[in-house]
Amino acid sequence: MANTLAAPLIDDGLAKRNALLLALAQAFAGGVPPIIFATTSILASVLLVEDKSLATLPVTAFVLGTAIGTLPAGMIMRSFGRRAGLVGALLFGVLCALLASYAAYIGSFTLLCVSTLGSGFVMAFTQQARFAAADTASLAFKPKAISWVLTGGILAGVVGPQTVILTQGMFEPFLFVGTYLAQAVLMLIGLFFVAFLEIPLPPKLEKHERGRPLSEILKQQKFFVAVGCGMISYAIMNLIMTSAPLAMVGCGLTNADAALGIQWHVIAMFAPSFITGSLINRFGHGAVIGAGFLLYAVCALIGLTGLERWIFWSSLIFLGLGWNFSFVGASALLTQTYRAEEQNRVQSINDFFVFGLVATASFSSGKLLNVFGWQTVNLMVFPFVVLCLFLVVSLMFTEKREVKV
Repeated sequence: MANTLAAPLIDDGLAKRNALLLALAQAFAGGVPPIIFATTSILASVLLVEDKSLATLPVTAFVLGTAIGTLPAGMIMRSFGRRAGLVGALLFGVLCALLASYAAYIGSFTLLCVSTLGSGFVMAFTQQARFAAADTASLAFKPKAISWVLTGGILAGVVGPQTVILTQGMFEPFLFVGTYLAQAVLMLIGLFFVAFLEIPLPPKLEKHERGRPLSEILKQQKFFVAVGCGMISYAIMNLIMTSAPLAMVGCGLTNADAALGIQWHVIAMFAPSFITGSLINRFGHGAVIGAGFLLYAVCALIGLTGLERWIFWSSLIFLGLGWNFSFVGASALLTQTYRAEEQNRVQSINDFFVFGLVATASFSSGKLLNVFGWQTVNLMVFPFVVLCLFLVVSLMFTEKREVKV
């Protein structure tokens, strides 16, 4: 007789506790990406003498590291648990931050890229925190659990850029050495909260219990829309965010102006998370994802109007709002495409696709900005907005027909 697959633990009380701990961890460890986005392209442009178009390469390495780490993150968390995976990743992140500080001290562009590659690998684990909070949640609470974790990004949006402003000249004339040392401290604080997580290991599966073939999962329209919109959402956000600090400094604004622009952007990325889960439950995944891409269009339109500081900041705020609705909506939609025994595999595949495209967008942003200018970077947004709106509307029509039947 075949073994019966153990039912996953459903405990919204535990899910709320884990979501709170992960939000607190996100508030500090989540300050690392804003630090990397606000500083590494600027530092690289100083270190690079001949080809300034490679200034976004450290950010690209960060995103590439995330893409490389997605599949190992899923396998490690499946075998050893969410907490063990996150603790190990954050410890590795401390080492990467120390390497970045050393790279800034000796002026090594290569070591800077290696450090951001490693930090990106760490982010493959922390990105799955949004799914970890939903592991023990009921179907109704899953969207809220995901959005609760992302609320930690509000504080991260302040912690990261303010860390840059306060520490950038700490070891003058060596730019950002102190910033990357502070980055290591943020990772340690995040690790403290992660250590208190209580997420049970998934049941060990027999071969026949490991879920449907991947081809069957991939054929679902919901999966295609969730992954496609998640990929494009993150890629648009990264394209604009990576270029913006360089564009601001190139227009005569200061490093502090660039860091504050990233601060307002990251706050806007996570502030709506208090209500995003409720909006999804009320209006549906498609409506929330579509609203996010419309906000991306507003962001690009604002970016085309001028080069003043308030225009950059306003554009970055709408960029953050667009990311929240589109990416959180896509992440929540993804949770409806897999069974409990398939979750780690599907989540890892999703993040691999997402960050694979984001790495391309990140590398392209430096070339686009250097060769064609800031306006072209903004114009690139519109075709992808139209594509994703088409995907979302198609899904909404399909779901409406299924309800009638």
